[in-house]
Amino acid sequence: MGKEKTDLLQGTLDMLILKALKLGSMHGFGISVLIRQMSREVLQVEQGSLYPALYRLEGRGWIISEWGTSENNRKAKFYKLTPAGRKQLLDETSNWERLSTAINLVLRTN
Repeated sequence: MGKEKTDLLQGTLDMLILKALKLGSMHGFGISVLIRQMSREVLQVEQGSLYPALYRLEGRGWIISEWGTSENNRKAKFYKLTPAGRKQLLDETSNWERLSTAINLVLRTN
């Protein structure tokens, strides 16, 4: 059975990016790879979605960025979670857990 690409629900990408950055500072491609790995290759974040989300999160003050050098010696923008971003991650995680529990209850009802 092959792995299929799964589209993310609106709003969940922000939460996944914040979760990835909770593990430490990284560049955009690294965030994308980490989300794919943590989801066991189910979730794939395309650049066309990732970078607008990063700019949006930075604009909200949940992440900050600075230029650095990647593992392959290329100039890259590295993103880091802010204290406001850590709080937002906690809030979004709580909301997600409540929502997913409610959806599971509906799906399991005969």
